[in-house]
Amino acid sequence: MNHDEFVGDVQHRLELSSRGEAIRATRAVLTTLGERLQADEAADLAGPLPMEIDRFLHEAESGQTFDYRELVARVSQRARVEDADAAFYAQAVVDVVEDCVPETELDDVTAQLPEDYAELFELVGDDGYY
Repeated sequence: MNHDEFVGDVQHRLELSSRGEAIRATRAVLTTLGERLQADEAADLAGPLPMEIDRFLHEAESGQTFDYRELVARVSQRARVEDADAAFYAQAVVDVVEDCVPETELDDVTAQLPEDYAELFELVGDDGYY
């Protein structure tokens, strides 16, 4: 998947009116996820992503410890949306990431996160309409 396809997919799934909003949502989610993951895992997850997208994971201050509610709060602030929308943004962006990375890579990510992050992966593998 290339950059335009990735951003277009995020824009479609989140029903956003512009590509800029889709990029902001993607940056908010991947930067925050990158902060929560260990640096090597963030780099592994970034590897298969388009280079214009992978930088959000590479540039994050990795290795921080915070719960899922804090992830949603950070995404909310960065994407400039309400917490309920931020949770859905996070789920949708992670689902698009899942389309780009090997299944084993997402397994490695989930293994690094505590149980309260299960909600983040609710859309993964769901082929339904958003």
